[in-house]
Amino acid sequence: MMLDELGTRICIMGPSNSGKSTLAEVIAQAKGLEIVHLDQLHHLPNTDWIPRPPDEFAALHDAAIIGERWVIEGNYSRLLPQRLARATGFILLDVPTSTSLYRYFRRCWFERDRRGALEGGRDSVKWDMIRHIAVATRANRSRYRDMIDGISLPKVQINSTKALAAFYRSNGLKR
Repeated sequence: MMLDELGTRICIMGPSNSGKSTLAEVIAQAKGLEIVHLDQLHHLPNTDWIPRPPDEFAALHDAAIIGERWVIEGNYSRLLPQRLARATGFILLDVPTSTSLYRYFRRCWFERDRRGALEGGRDSVKWDMIRHIAVATRANRSRYRDMIDGISLPKVQINSTKALAAFYRSNGLKR
């Protein structure tokens, strides 16, 4: 499926460190869409990933999806129904756990100005995050694979870094 078939309100989901933020920024630039990083809405700026109160996050999320032209990256499944009700297309990234772990370490140690970063925050290696990527993500991957079958929107499932590179190439996208 080509990017233009996904419309002007695109949801991108996938495991932590799968490339959601980078893909969303590239799509936003190519299609002139507003970009929304759900991690930035969910967490307070200038903190070490402290979550906002749930009602505040939901209000920010719901305000973001009112627009007509956006690409939203992030999971937060609790708010997915209203996001999908507004979306015109859906992308699921599903890179291997080893890739996600590698990217997590790389972003913590080497990427100071990474896409989708928390304003004023700094990524650091945390055991909770390593455990999340290595253990919790396995269940999420299975749930996302089951979920995508029930989504009636135009959709793309990208299962490897090679497939992601091919998606970039076939749509003329530059990282």
